[in-house]
Amino acid sequence: MLKFCSLYSGSSGNCLYVSSNHTNLLIDCGKSCKKICEGLQSINSSIENIDAILITHEHADHVQSLGMISKKYNIPVYANLETWDAMEKQKEKISVENINYFKNDEDFFINDLTIHPFSTPHDAVNPCGFNIHNGKRKLSIATDLGHMDNDIFKQLENSSFVLLESNYDPEILKVSKYPFQLKQRIAGPNGHLSNETAGKTISALMKKDLKEVMLGHLSKENNFPELAYQTVAEELMKNNSDINSIRISVASRNEPGKIINI
Repeated sequence: MLKFCSLYSGSSGNCLYVSSNHTNLLIDCGKSCKKICEGLQSINSSIENIDAILITHEHADHVQSLGMISKKYNIPVYANLETWDAMEKQKEKISVENINYFKNDEDFFINDLTIHPFSTPHDAVNPCGFNIHNGKRKLSIATDLGHMDNDIFKQLENSSFVLLESNYDPEILKVSKYPFQLKQRIAGPNGHLSNETAGKTISALMKKDLKEVMLGHLSKENNFPELAYQTVAEELMKNNSDINSIRISVASRNEPGKIINI
């Protein structure tokens, strides 16, 4: 059994919770220590129960309180070498025995979980997503994606559940107050995934047995939950996918969602 909860997901901060019978993980710590502790309490868990923290990449909306949380609660942290080097201010707060390294595309293990980090196209030093396995159950985390390609798609195949980025709507982005350079970054090959691309990806993954998906990392300025959901649903219908055969939800930016049993 795997359980998943999006505590916070969006351009203003990210923190996810994954648990099994013997393991409790956080993925990223992009909100304040107080907010993360409150989020865990709201789903009847506790920061004291967390066995490890996994880090996707070094951007502030993913590591804001990492050093403080690891130091205060003595929690091991796992990241790849390049990410550790890029978040020196966080690393210096963490005790040596809690600094753990993995390599993208190589499995590692925490108690009863098998974790497979896979490379993602984003403007960080060595960003990754995660496949997390517990027996025959597999969940996948894939956000901060500038584009979808065959390599990433293969990582998401045969997942029981996927948290997939649905960051922005191209038309809203065009008319937003963002500077032109930032707009180019977001829509570029190492930026973020649009609602439309998320929908096309989900439609294809449904042919690979995907039954549940959560749209995550929505932009506060260039998207909103109803539009993300509607665009994905329209893409499924365009591709003759049975929208009734998949559960679609949208992660909240500001508050924990429901626990999903996988």
